[in-house]
Amino acid sequence: MTRITEKMNPATVLDTLRKADGYYITNTARDMSQSDYTNRILLHTDLVAAKAREDAGYFSLEITGGASVHVDILRKQVDPFLKLRLLREQMPNTMFQTLCRGVNLFGYRPYPQNVIRLTVREFAKYVDVWRTFDFMNYIPNMQAVFEEVAKAGKINEPCICFSTGPEHTNEYYVKKVQEILDVTGEEIILCIKNHGGLGTPKRIGELVDAVKQTYPELPIHYHGHNTDGNDIGRITAAVLAGATIVDASDHAFTGFYGPPPILTVIQTLKDHDKVAIGIDEQAVIESSDAIRDERPHYAQFESQIKGFMPTVQIHKLPGGAMGSSLEQASKGGFLDKMPDILHKELPKVQKELGNYWSVTPGSQILWTTAVSNVLGGDRYGNCSGDLKNLLLGKYGPFPFYRPADWIYEKAFGPDWEKILEEQGGVEDIEDMDIEKERKTLTERLGKEPTEQQLVTYLQHPNDAVDFFKFEEKFGQSYVLPPSIFLREGGFQLGESLVFRDNNGKEHIIEIGPSQQADDGETNVYLNVDHHQRAFIIEAEAQAGAAAAVATLSKEEIAKLAKAGDIRAPFGGNVYEISVEAGQKIEIGDQVAVLEAMKMQTPVVSEIAGTVSTISAKVGQALKPGDKIVLIDSGEE
Repeated sequence: MTRITEKMNPATVLDTLRKADGYYITNTARDMSQSDYTNRILLHTDLVAAKAREDAGYFSLEITGGASVHVDILRKQVDPFLKLRLLREQMPNTMFQTLCRGVNLFGYRPYPQNVIRLTVREFAKYVDVWRTFDFMNYIPNMQAVFEEVAKAGKINEPCICFSTGPEHTNEYYVKKVQEILDVTGEEIILCIKNHGGLGTPKRIGELVDAVKQTYPELPIHYHGHNTDGNDIGRITAAVLAGATIVDASDHAFTGFYGPPPILTVIQTLKDHDKVAIGIDEQAVIESSDAIRDERPHYAQFESQIKGFMPTVQIHKLPGGAMGSSLEQASKGGFLDKMPDILHKELPKVQKELGNYWSVTPGSQILWTTAVSNVLGGDRYGNCSGDLKNLLLGKYGPFPFYRPADWIYEKAFGPDWEKILEEQGGVEDIEDMDIEKERKTLTERLGKEPTEQQLVTYLQHPNDAVDFFKFEEKFGQSYVLPPSIFLREGGFQLGESLVFRDNNGKEHIIEIGPSQQADDGETNVYLNVDHHQRAFIIEAEAQAGAAAAVATLSKEEIAKLAKAGDIRAPFGGNVYEISVEAGQKIEIGDQVAVLEAMKMQTPVVSEIAGTVSTISAKVGQALKPGDKIVLIDSGEE
């Protein structure tokens, strides 16, 4: 039996897969983190597990991509490229795998072609297997990634995204496979991406068989989620029907919405005389033993709803979106509305919007639409900018049927047909002036960025700058274990924290002393491995020092907008200010873009006039009613 390693070229890997007498396993650690821990598993934990994972003999380790690139810089303060470099040092033989959203890369909306190609080239220095999908199964949206991966000498693993319903037939999916092969050629691995954990084992077995009957030399990689507790059955059916690679993860960390445990897959398939090629079972066990003690520190990020969710077959929300959606519901105070959202509204929205695939960014569009419909009470009465782009076909054509006319009228008004005719169709995004962006980043950082910093910035500009500045000020925090980094409740003066980093080296942090200055600022001193550090904490505003800001109603915000006083219609971050002071604008011109729940919504002017004041800044968090732009109509 042959273990596949990072040293093999793609042709050798594919030849080995075609001759395999058994199946290979991908450890989908990234998807486990995203699905069951809202992407919060730290690099420290992955480094602790690295040696045992290396010895386990996996086909690949999925360790980057999806939402993890964004969350690495946003929540975990770790450079996504540094993560790959450090893991490669510990895992020289294991292929690294990424999940790429095609034209959406590692973000949530389409990027220019030159940004896509630059990003793939830079990540391909570390990533061997590129699992690429498009939420509309629209092949042109993946083509640039396919081309750059091939140029880099890496392995293309295009996906057909799977769902259920009368339109989702074997004939449809087999036709999609041919569309992929027409672009890539035959030297690929095909992924059947069952991101929701949908269908029965029988259905998955039939699909794998249909593809293998038509393309017998095509290696198939089955990816699923265990949301309903039945993915072991689907994996078994896939392997028995001819799949060569399957996904699972470390049993010490598996939960409800991510992949099932590797060891259970191995034990189940043994009864069918199917062997996990190259796998060292003892190393699989050791991986979980190495990180088991760290799991309690991630409890705060585990799902608010415990237990498997067989109703995923109804609402189809993917495993990767379950945790983040429940987290949003908890923070937003509408967790009690989840049964109605998941079991009534979301299935209805799914069908009304074309029964396409509920995976990023489509899953966010479906989810936010369902939430807005339930909480707002006016179905499709407050469409996000991304939903409007979906309706206009900016992401690609609807695969089966277009939504009903009444939805278009709710989204765009009585002139919706004219708008659809004039603005509809796949968005042809102009190449970005990358050198101009490099200059902008240089100005924001005060120094020349590296190529990898530029790549990160091009996808998540504001969050990337915040991260780079954080790292420059505080250093690299990946050495901190979750017991320190994710600790709740704060730290006490005089307290000593003793911990070991991922290499086993012991560190000590002593908290205090603390001194308060006359102006209210507080100096807090830390002794880090006996080296003193001082941090200045600004004084808190005195209670009652500032008048409470009155909350404006939706009607009041709309009335102010008609007078040129444009306020935030909902809570969110400022993604873009689209105008400058002194600029003349017309009715309907975009003045800003707000981002909430990963969705972007344009804010437009209700009047014609001149921009007199810009009150908001890019990256600023706004509450409903906060000022954005003031427009002077010129009327007395």
